Amino acid sequence: MAGRSSVFLEQDQIDDLRELFESIDVDGSGSIEMDELGQALEACGVKLPQYKVRVLQEECAKSDKNKDGKLDMAEFKALYIKLKKDQDFGHVFKKSISARTDIQQTTGGSEGSSHSVRDSERIAFASWINRNLEDDEDCKPYLPIDPDTGDLFQKVKDGILLCKLINQSVPDTIDERTINKTNLKLVYLRLENHNLCLNSARSIGCNVVNIGHADLDAGTPHLVLGLLWQIIRIGLLSEINLQAHPGLVLLLEEGETIDDLMKLSPEEILIRWVNYHLRNAQANRQISNFSGDIKDSEAYTYLLHQISPKDAGVNLDPLMEQDGEMRAEAMLKEADKIKCRAFVTSKDVCKGNAKLNLAFVANLFNTYPALEKPDDMDVEIIEETREEKTYRNWMNSMGVNPHVNRLYSDLQDGLILFQLYDIIKKGCVNWNKVVKTFNKMRATFEKIGNCTYAVELGKEVKFSLVGVGGKDIYDGNTTLTLGLIWQLMRAYTLSVLRNMSDDDKPIEDKFILQWVNDKLKEGQKTCGVSSFKDPSLATGLPILHLIDCIAPKKINWDNVKKEPESDEDNMLNAKYAISMGRKVGARIYALPEDIVEVKAKMIMTIFACLMTVGWKRDENE
Repeated sequence: MAGRSSVFLEQDQIDDLRELFESIDVDGSGSIEMDELGQALEACGVKLPQYKVRVLQEECAKSDKNKDGKLDMAEFKALYIKLKKDQDFGHVFKKSISARTDIQQTTGGSEGSSHSVRDSERIAFASWINRNLEDDEDCKPYLPIDPDTGDLFQKVKDGILLCKLINQSVPDTIDERTINKTNLKLVYLRLENHNLCLNSARSIGCNVVNIGHADLDAGTPHLVLGLLWQIIRIGLLSEINLQAHPGLVLLLEEGETIDDLMKLSPEEILIRWVNYHLRNAQANRQISNFSGDIKDSEAYTYLLHQISPKDAGVNLDPLMEQDGEMRAEAMLKEADKIKCRAFVTSKDVCKGNAKLNLAFVANLFNTYPALEKPDDMDVEIIEETREEKTYRNWMNSMGVNPHVNRLYSDLQDGLILFQLYDIIKKGCVNWNKVVKTFNKMRATFEKIGNCTYAVELGKEVKFSLVGVGGKDIYDGNTTLTLGLIWQLMRAYTLSVLRNMSDDDKPIEDKFILQWVNDKLKEGQKTCGVSSFKDPSLATGLPILHLIDCIAPKKINWDNVKKEPESDEDNMLNAKYAISMGRKVGARIYALPEDIVEVKAKMIMTIFACLMTVGWKRDENE
């Protein structure tokens, strides 16, 4: 009621508010865009006129504490309480929540607090695992998972399904020779699988800061679902790009270039893809989201009819259904004709579950994109390099917001760079000097100003940035941008070691190299490393021997080519070394190719990560 001096939310309301917030936060970044505010409030049962939403957006921008132009959960909660104080939406919110019968309350995680868990997500993810891993011999004892119970949280506890799912999303991430598959009642064997899973998940860009061995071993529902969604999402969206689908050029709008299309996120591309097929189907509608705009199933019905093979028998009959949920069910039966009934139920469609509807559409795209590039259209596609992909995955694993999809365009406002600086050295960024919400008339100037400050910060922390200016970063200068990112990644890697050392002195490369050789000598190994460019590193053997010194008896030498005779032998050793390093606890982002090609920079990060593990083990002993 108006006039209240204070308003409090009960714990169940806070949990439900968080769950609703997360349903809008499709990319799992922990925040929503300002233009999603009206949608988020409507999900809570608070429908406001558009002009009032705009007023709220302006007020939020002015009071935005961290000036990022977005709303995190705490800011959204504060806004909701303010609205509740002015007008009693409490009963509306309760009514909205009471209708969401798929929400369960669980207690768990390292903090021991209460969390909301969606039955629909549990069902969707369990069904996806059943479908995609059913032919894997190692998974057969675990499948099928019963999607209607908590069976999923029990089956993932030992780490095997999680490791397999990572490889299903990003093939060859994990060398499956390193997965523990027997005697998994032993805690330490499950711990190793969890290390392997979580460190591999980081390497493909998952943010797993708040989940650990104890959480997986307990099958903590909200954390397991969060991890599963990140892994599945990465797999679903990984091929939604011009490299995999040159036909995406058909989605270009008037006046746009290929570069404009490449700047779009996978979610934005999918929305364009749906609208492209809706236009071709002469459907009198377009969508702008995967929540409210698809609730009536009409867009989906036209889309399915448009993209399906003509002999599949997919038709527009669902449009004849008057009841929304019956129409959604009829639409999904059409999707089943092309084996694309996945992730959503009729209720998920009608409720506008943005996360699961994104997954449904991504799966449709991956199966039937129906985009044929015209023969007379020449498209120059610049593929993402291995180095760029590694850096992008590292950034995303750090939890930066927004998600980095394309390295250069996503860095040109400087905001991602500032977040990384702040992670590496807390407090080094003067946020008062950072522009977070850009004026349309001055955006270019403001973004260049941010990039200039980012370069200045680099110089303050002793980065080598001779000849680098803010405009170089804004323009996406490949060499200079990669040089800055590498130094950020290196600084992060060494900061972990620095925090463990007895003094606060910078960790130098020669110190890491000395530790490696001392450790090898201590383990009575005959090999040594002269530098991070040592040709012997191409075989992977020095790294494997170092892991053996750090964690004795973990390396299965039957899996190692002890006298490699070819690049193929070297690659097998390198794959085994990367996965074994992650299995013993090292947060390795480098790839096997980096070892075989002796990429000195990435070799250094491998040794630094293993040094961190070695120091921790020495402390525990």
